[in-house]
Amino acid sequence: MEFQYETSFDVKEKINQSKVAILPVGAVEAHGPHLPLGTDNFLAERLSHKLAERTKALVLPTLPYGQVWSLRNFPGSINIKNNSMIAFLVDIGESLYKQGFKTFVMVNGHLGNQTALKEAARVLYESCPEMRVIYFFYPGMNNAAAEVREKSSTHNTYFHACEIETSFMLYLAPELVNMEKALTDIPTIPQHADFTPTPWEDFTETAVLGDASLATKQKGEHIINTALENMVKIMKDLK
Repeated sequence: MEFQYETSFDVKEKINQSKVAILPVGAVEAHGPHLPLGTDNFLAERLSHKLAERTKALVLPTLPYGQVWSLRNFPGSINIKNNSMIAFLVDIGESLYKQGFKTFVMVNGHLGNQTALKEAARVLYESCPEMRVIYFFYPGMNNAAAEVREKSSTHNTYFHACEIETSFMLYLAPELVNMEKALTDIPTIPQHADFTPTPWEDFTETAVLGDASLATKQKGEHIINTALENMVKIMKDLK
């Protein structure tokens, strides 16, 4: 159920019935020649709707900007500072609390947002003690990805516009993928990138970290469904 299409006359009853709000959180940044700038938004939003179907939650309008410091110099990228994101998310969470929600779930489509989401959740833990705050980023995806991927990851944490993320898009938003332009770019990411600020243009010109041509809808479906099952289980366990 989409929150923004409700009226103020009707929404209170639906909040009382559900008590769960889901906020898709994405970003606008380079994703190679085959995926749109809003890839993380589309993934977060469509994943949120699938989660809402399983949990009878209300889906809020997508927060479409994120912390993309590493890719901020690529054409089309729009960067939001962590402090700005934290403050924005806390304001949203506190408003939801006042409206009567008992669970606030942030479904994140962009790894760079996780620090801000975690910090916002900690603030809300103190200011909204009777509301559970959860931040998801494809829980359990690593094992699921290992079961289907054909090439090893270029990094132990990052995945971007590659075999995996492109597979997500082929499953959740296939109409936005141009596989004719999918390319292979397997950069050598220096070890120091994990320990000091390192703009991605230092090691890639494409923002693709892997072989996007190997992506399939079936791979995306397997990983996404695994993540969904984990999300539902975590939400049930935290009730």
